[in-house]
Amino acid sequence: VQLQASGGGSVQAGGSLRLSCAASGASGRTISDNGMAWFRQAPGKEREFVAGINWAGGSTNYADSVKDRFTISRDRTKNMVYLQMNSLRPEDTAVYLCAASGSAVGGSSRWAYNYWGQGTQVTVSS
Repeated sequence: VQLQASGGGSVQAGGSLRLSCAASGASGRTISDNGMAWFRQAPGKEREFVAGINWAGGSTNYADSVKDRFTISRDRTKNMVYLQMNSLRPEDTAVYLCAASGSAVGGSSRWAYNYWGQGTQVTVSS
């Protein structure tokens, strides 16, 4: 499975961005049955969980720092996962990576995820 993240950019504080993650794989392999998540990593910091969604899209969870500002969603028919980011803050600046878990749920631990995209840079200026 290959994951391709896009949609990053530079915005001012208070602005919005929508990240997309496209999944593709050999022999028709898809991520429609996998839990998915977005993580982020800022320079000099550890990779941290941002948001996750289960295989059906009916259950989501968020890091406290992004709750009520970010929304994760997915379109299983298109093998796409999205992260709508509103009210962005300078501390949201990081490389954002999408990940696919080895199970239908996933969770917030990075070790539950087998597949990673290359990341897309988000920069928020004050």
